[in-house]
Amino acid sequence: MQLPAVPGALAPSLLAIPVAFGINAATALADSPLALMLTGVLLLAGLISIIFFVSGGSHFQDPLFCVFVVLSFTSVADLIISLEEDGYISGFMEVYVREVPPHRPPSGSRTPRSCDEQPRAPRASRDAAPAPKGTVQGAAPAPAGSPGVGGVGRRRPPPHMIHNLPNGQGEPYLRTAHGIMICYWDGIIHYGLYLAMMAAIGQRKSYRNLGLFWLGSLMMSIVVFLLGNLIGKYSSDLSPSFLLNLPYILIPLWAGVRLFQQPKALPCLSPEKVAKEQGKCLYQRPQDMGLVLVLLLTAAFTFFRGMVVLDCPADSCFEYIYQHEPYLRDPVGYPKVQMLIYLFYVLPFFCLSIYGLVLPGCSWLPDWSLVFAGAIAQAQFSHLGSSLHARTPFPYQTPEDVWWSFLLTNVLYALGPQLLAFRCLRCPAFFLPATPASRGKKHQ
Repeated sequence: MQLPAVPGALAPSLLAIPVAFGINAATALADSPLALMLTGVLLLAGLISIIFFVSGGSHFQDPLFCVFVVLSFTSVADLIISLEEDGYISGFMEVYVREVPPHRPPSGSRTPRSCDEQPRAPRASRDAAPAPKGTVQGAAPAPAGSPGVGGVGRRRPPPHMIHNLPNGQGEPYLRTAHGIMICYWDGIIHYGLYLAMMAAIGQRKSYRNLGLFWLGSLMMSIVVFLLGNLIGKYSSDLSPSFLLNLPYILIPLWAGVRLFQQPKALPCLSPEKVAKEQGKCLYQRPQDMGLVLVLLLTAAFTFFRGMVVLDCPADSCFEYIYQHEPYLRDPVGYPKVQMLIYLFYVLPFFCLSIYGLVLPGCSWLPDWSLVFAGAIAQAQFSHLGSSLHARTPFPYQTPEDVWWSFLLTNVLYALGPQLLAFRCLRCPAFFLPATPASRGKKHQ
């Protein structure tokens, strides 16, 4: 039976829009701790219904199709979150990222007031918005929709001033600049990959390369997000809804094993051509020589930024973190985790990639170049967007006078792994195992 392609899977994923709006409207009527639990139950029921709708009750030949259908649904939900947090839409996902207002203090007690605009910890003394001029300190805060909160004429306080209200529910860390950017990436790039892979499954074509790119992208996104939540300034804001992210670790691991077990699409190359390509030295391959130079510069920049977030006392590190990338100092924790992952995992891969470009027969490089290309593309998109996003506190935003140099260096940093993956896919002869080629030549 022909499996459904894009049109059959596109409609169920778009059901996330009415489902999100309906759940938000239903749970908004009941302000209780069970609201999020009800949301999860209804969402799970909706996903089960979507799978049944797509499959017609039958079993899939490829179980990853079910995974891609469910994740495409959640990708649309993430896109809704990012659009709502940036103010383009409203009334869809507030129940998931909103905060429950603090309890009214007892009679006679003084309401804590804000110490600064950017709270570092979820304590009541740092959460209340500063009282506008003409109001009495200690008075009960005005409702969120009143014009007096956050300044005259403003309907509600800025989002960065309502992150850390106590007794919160949902995932308020999705309101950070990093959370918004990963939602954009998931709702656009991952969603496109899901549709492409579901179409390939429906047409019984190979989707291994797309899957490896998606695997690296999703793993980088969720690892940085979870570790940043655990060690950053929102670590004390974690709620049971944080456990909803665990499937995003288990599912990619299982999917990655299945992707690597799928057979590779080997090119039709003669042993002579493979031997001729692998017999060339590096100076006889100018494109590979340029790629090695790019990877060397990228590796050096990776090491430098790793030293910066590790508080290296060198003057160059001090100047860089304060004048070029102050976002690395943001206490949310995401940029520091990102740079440490670059230092301890991506930097060794760059060194191994240079080795694979110098010596022939490294058959592992094409697959892993796709994984790291997806990971670094996602990471750089989130890092760039978060550095420039208005949700990032002003002291940690990239200064306007270094915007172009900042954009150029980070875009080139993301471009290197993409060029490496493209080179491995376009001319794979240099990376084929040497033993089968030599055997084929002997048989002839």
